[in-house]
Amino acid sequence: MNYGKYIISGVILVLVIVLFIFSSTKVESGHRGVLLQLGAVKPTILTEGFHFKIPFIQNVEQIEVRVQKEESSQSAASKDLQMVTTKVAVNYSVDPGAVNKLFQEIGLDYRTRIVEPAIAESLKAITAQYTAEELISKRPEVSAKVKEMLDKKLTKYYMLLEDINIKEFAFSEEFNKAIELKQTAEQNALKAQRDLDRIKIEAEQQVTQAQAEAESLKLKKEEVTPELIQLKQIEVQEKALEKWDGRLPSVTGGATPFIDLSGVK
Repeated sequence: MNYGKYIISGVILVLVIVLFIFSSTKVESGHRGVLLQLGAVKPTILTEGFHFKIPFIQNVEQIEVRVQKEESSQSAASKDLQMVTTKVAVNYSVDPGAVNKLFQEIGLDYRTRIVEPAIAESLKAITAQYTAEELISKRPEVSAKVKEMLDKKLTKYYMLLEDINIKEFAFSEEFNKAIELKQTAEQNALKAQRDLDRIKIEAEQQVTQAQAEAESLKLKKEEVTPELIQLKQIEVQEKALEKWDGRLPSVTGGATPFIDLSGVK
């Protein structure tokens, strides 16, 4: 009798363990659980941790709600019909409060069915609004517009856009050469303009200097008066007297005839 009780207790324990195994489920960290009952999606969303379900009636599909990264490279025509290949990195996540709707309407392959086409469509639509040069010079503006369009597309399908980063714009070899030639021409034009400005400044400096010298000569000329001339003559005579040794010249000239004074004692 006791042996039979042990067997029955063991069977019951095994049944309890099996029932616990089949009736419990664990939702992993960074995920949400979609509860299915006979294949139908229930409105209940299971959070992280252990949960109980009806064995063989209910099962749980787990969907990651952490930030995911999608890198894409798309080729499209710019506004001026230049072929542009854009490399972009997109960070997005599934809305934790709508994983059941996502699973019901889209399924687990939402990355292929929704995310990748939405990125490609957004990039091509925004790229077509700018010329090739504007894509480079207005990169932050382009990135903001792509983000705005992509956010609307992902939100429609229960996903959240976290961030977008345009990593590179790649153009054709012919366009790159044209850009290089244009930059070289602009640099040469800038150098020529600087040289022209320098020459102009130097010429203006020379004109200013000549004007200053002319003004100086004019002032000096205005300062020469008859009194000043007479004063200068007196100064010359005084210097001549200082150097005179007291001897009269032997020959004189002027209004009177020359007289030889060498014989006068």
